[in-house]
Amino acid sequence: MTKTQLIAALAEEMGTDTKSAVVALNAITGLITREVSGGGAVTLPGVGKIYCRERPERQVRNPATGEQFKKEAEKVVKMTIAKALKDAVEG
Repeated sequence: MTKTQLIAALAEEMGTDTKSAVVALNAITGLITREVSGGGAVTLPGVGKIYCRERPERQVRNPATGEQFKKEAEKVVKMTIAKALKDAVEG
């Protein structure tokens, strides 16, 4: 589903126009981004939990050359899928 399709479906579910759906989607996206980038987590009921995790500094290998080098510590965004969604997908 593309962003345009998502907005159209959201507008239909909400019973409103696409402008209101765009505002709602942008507000949700902004809230999630702000919370997760600040180190928090967001739980979307029935969908899952989005959170930020620290990855420590580690040794990695370039598969093309075999050269090993140290990769700096970094933050990565993770998502744990809710059991309700897993069950719905499995049937």
